[in-house]
Amino acid sequence: MVKPENKFEARQSDVATIDGLVKALYESVSFSAGSQPDYSRLRSLFHPDGRMIPSKGERDPGVRVMDVETFIVRSREDVVIGGLERRGFVETEVARRMQSFGSIVHLFSTYESRYSAADPAPIQRGINSIQMVKEGNRWWILSILWEVERPGNPMPRAYLT
Repeated sequence: MVKPENKFEARQSDVATIDGLVKALYESVSFSAGSQPDYSRLRSLFHPDGRMIPSKGERDPGVRVMDVETFIVRSREDVVIGGLERRGFVETEVARRMQSFGSIVHLFSTYESRYSAADPAPIQRGINSIQMVKEGNRWWILSILWEVERPGNPMPRAYLT
């Protein structure tokens, strides 16, 4: 098997365990007011062929499969144009369902998003469906497909605990 190469150096603590990988994922997309996500760290978590698939919504009803670089370009635009850069953004995991076999893992990670960690109520909730694989001494994210809670699409109670 050819070892995948990612030109973005990962912190060993980010990729040594599943918990570390998920923690790093949420930390890399979170940022305080006046800054942006840590895109270099985000890149380092993904397999070179990794994919990100945002939720379908009213604005974009079709499934859009993106490589990490395309996601980052769109994210930068959303952060600046949408005003998140001024407000900040914090996404945290609140529940997890995991299945694994050998070196593969599928994780349903329920998240809440806020403008800051001090905000009492989330601005959004959803589920990240994350596929991971272990190769050598590290874990890679292969893909993330997510869905957000919205009218007509409430969060199932089973995914909140």
